[in-house]
Amino acid sequence: MSATTRTLRPGEEDGREYYFLSEEEFVRRIDEREFLEHVVYVGHRYGTLRSEVERIFGEGRSCVLELETRGARAVKEEMPEAVTVFVSAPSFAELERRLRERATESTGDIGERLQVARHQMEEADDFDHVVVNDDLERAVMDLEKVVDAALSGRLSPT
Repeated sequence: MSATTRTLRPGEEDGREYYFLSEEEFVRRIDEREFLEHVVYVGHRYGTLRSEVERIFGEGRSCVLELETRGARAVKEEMPEAVTVFVSAPSFAELERRLRERATESTGDIGERLQVARHQMEEADDFDHVVVNDDLERAVMDLEKVVDAALSGRLSPT
């Protein structure tokens, strides 16, 4: 599970979607190396707690982390065996439509997210795999194929 400094959105619960931390608590945990990766994204901190990844691995399971590109790069650097997948909207216009339709952020936040996304889309080729989310069912199946192949040892990072 990830942690963040942003405020809860309607319907979210602390410890379910994220661990919602104060800025001070987040920084303390950075200083104590409690994060596998952490980034500032659209004005808020986000990070993956090492303890959560270790807990999942300790249960004999694998992790699929949903990360921003800088976070994915940090994980890959620390865990070279990690397989990275860039999930992309079919176009920038479609990404913008989806963000505006979701309506969970202010117009300014949406603009900042779009600016970040434009840069991130240019980084897709740096990932081991790219899945285009133009049809949700197909995109899920494509992602499952990559994960299944990685878990069975038929796939390794490039």
